[in-house]
Amino acid sequence: MAIMHKKDNQRYYNPIRKAILNYGMIQPGETIAIGLSGGKDSTTLLYLLETIRQQGRLGFDFTIHPMILDMGMEMDLTPLKDFCKELGYTLDVVPTDIAKIVFDIRQEKNPCSLCANLRRGILYQTAKERGCSKVALGHHLDDAIETFMMNWLFHGEFRSFEPMTYLSRSDISIIRPLLYVEEMAIKHFVQREKLPVIFNPCPADKKTKREEMKQLITQLSSQYPEIRQKFLKGMEGGQADHFWREKLIQEQ
Repeated sequence: MAIMHKKDNQRYYNPIRKAILNYGMIQPGETIAIGLSGGKDSTTLLYLLETIRQQGRLGFDFTIHPMILDMGMEMDLTPLKDFCKELGYTLDVVPTDIAKIVFDIRQEKNPCSLCANLRRGILYQTAKERGCSKVALGHHLDDAIETFMMNWLFHGEFRSFEPMTYLSRSDISIIRPLLYVEEMAIKHFVQREKLPVIFNPCPADKKTKREEMKQLITQLSSQYPEIRQKFLKGMEGGQADHFWREKLIQEQ
């Protein structure tokens, strides 16, 4: 483990601990699968959650099981395997044919939706088979805002993903411990600690609607610097009950 820096508690550990305890994301003795992608967010989640576990910051112990799906796109997972080994874990690599199905068989013009559904299904099922009760994903505060904006602009819905979601079909829960952490803080942490980030060979990477939302939030935050914390306050304030409700007027 690296040396703790002065503001690490404020930027990382306290927000993660707060999110976990506020929403009951982890219970004593649970085995938590961490869905790794090779990207900065999930790698940071593994590092920080392992530190929290080692230091007993939740007041109880739990087990971590790092997992990654082999999408069939010839990603070099060696840096991630070595990183997990340094933390005391063996990376669980799950082979799949997702790339072949999405790009070769189905030849999807908009592949992200199908790819995401296939990834989620395999990840959750495998985690359950490995004895995990929950899957931790690397979604952070900026992801929550981007999801909200996509639902609003493209579907007319005021909603984002939940901090914790129980999936009855898979009998497993999805948790997002990085919910209170901003993406810029994660980028800084990865650079500072030199955490491994694997190049994403997906041809659709950086060409999605989510990338458009990311750029939009960046533009808005330059004019409204507190937009992320205001969003969080609004989501947790329970104001949705005060939105307009259409009333049908029956003709007499």
